[in-house]
Amino acid sequence: MSSPGILSRRDGATIAYRRLAGRSPGVLFCAGFRSDMTGTKALFLEGYCRSRGHAFVRFDYFGHGGSSGDITLGTIGRWADDAVAVLDALTEGRQIIVGSSMGGWVMLLAALARTERIHALVGVAAAPDFTEDLVWPRLTLEQQEECRRTGSVTLPSKYDPGGYPLSVRVVSRRPSAPGHARRDPAAMSGAALARHAR
Repeated sequence: MSSPGILSRRDGATIAYRRLAGRSPGVLFCAGFRSDMTGTKALFLEGYCRSRGHAFVRFDYFGHGGSSGDITLGTIGRWADDAVAVLDALTEGRQIIVGSSMGGWVMLLAALARTERIHALVGVAAAPDFTEDLVWPRLTLEQQEECRRTGSVTLPSKYDPGGYPLSVRVVSRRPSAPGHARRDPAAMSGAALARHAR
């Protein structure tokens, strides 16, 4: 198999991608947190698009897969910016964006940024706001404090025996839709967090 394409970002970071030529509307796949473009959903969608003649793009976010960067320095906003950069540089016409898990959140943010380019959105177990609604409330108070104090906490993973680091950047630097104020769970006190989690 040939090497993936590389899209350079203004800050020097690089995004690895694979692109399939075809007709419109094209399909752009946004993977989940700590997943990459070699996952089963991405490969299935590529095969589906190939069999029907549709254009298709899959890519790795900053710090994921074949792209440059340290995942612990990534944020939802950064990964959404990666998706918009891919949409702008590697696709033509209107797109169907498919977002899996966290990719569903990235998909929505990319769609808000480029509404005129969107044909449809498909969420696969989409997890918008997963850091606030799913991750942070499940951490113990000790893990939350460690994350605040040190900048990250290592969480168990069935995919990695050493676990994976969850950066405070991921849970605290979340973009919001225009006009929608966001709470920052990593900056909340224990009492405020307990009230918010109810």
